[in-house]
Amino acid sequence: MPNVVGVRFRPVGKIYYFEPGEVETRLGSAVIVETARGLEHGIVVSGPRDVSEAEVVQPLKKVVRLATEADRARYQENKRKEKAAFEVAQGKIDAHELDMFLVDVEYTFDGSKIVFYFTAEGRVDFRELVKDLAAHFRTRIELRQIGVRDEAKILGGIGPCGRVSCCASFLGEFAPVSIRMAKEQNLSLNPAKISGLCGRLLCCLRYESYVRPEPPVQEDAVEPVEAEPEVADAEPEAGTAVLAGGVTPLPKRRPRRGAGRQPAHGSAAGPAPAAPVPAPTAPGAEVPRPKHRRHRHRHSGRGQEAGRAQGTAQERPAEG
Repeated sequence: MPNVVGVRFRPVGKIYYFEPGEVETRLGSAVIVETARGLEHGIVVSGPRDVSEAEVVQPLKKVVRLATEADRARYQENKRKEKAAFEVAQGKIDAHELDMFLVDVEYTFDGSKIVFYFTAEGRVDFRELVKDLAAHFRTRIELRQIGVRDEAKILGGIGPCGRVSCCASFLGEFAPVSIRMAKEQNLSLNPAKISGLCGRLLCCLRYESYVRPEPPVQEDAVEPVEAEPEVADAEPEAGTAVLAGGVTPLPKRRPRRGAGRQPAHGSAAGPAPAAPVPAPTAPGAEVPRPKHRRHRHRHSGRGQEAGRAQGTAQERPAEG
């Protein structure tokens, strides 16, 4: 587990972890640390301690040194420049008539870049603004759009409870808040009463929702479920079975349809009866021919009359 110290770059900002190394730090110490933007000035807010690998963003940067008098003087000079840069940038925004609200300005410790934080309803084309700011300050310019919650955190203010807003006093990071938390606390769902300075749901809705216990489950409402008996052994006797609780008669089955009928000849129920074998005859005797069954032809009335007329016509020549 790495040994780290927590450092903040803003009064109520996110805590970043750094490896102290051989630098002896304590709470409230001003230090110079290595970041992705270069060297930065920060304040130690948590002493050296061991944390898990999941809490550390790799690669872990190091604390370069404790801040000297020259470092503190440069930090104060950057703060003075930020106020002047804010006035200049606001004038440029008004000149270009851009629909954006400037929130804050930040100088890097070495002065190589200036970051302007702003809010806007949608996307803003600020390319011409960046050119004017770069020509004026002769350094790198970065414009970063932030949300309304970050705006309220930077500017601060008094909440509906009469105290300084939580985000500007002690909240380092924002936590998700949902309308379900207000419903669980039986609060009014009026947006004016459950919204903060930023227009979003109050961050304090999460405080009581986090510690509120779940309602107890009523035991009377739970219906017992009867377990089915398990078959321990089966006896060869018909109609009974041995269960875990004793001998229990099995339910009678209804006979299948057609069970009492005689099987048809040639069916799978049994062999078909053999055909009768004719008796042997003497040599030279006539073999009786099988009698052919006469088929009765059915004719309509018109066909019968036609047959009778044809027979009469054939009989007349014979009479003459």
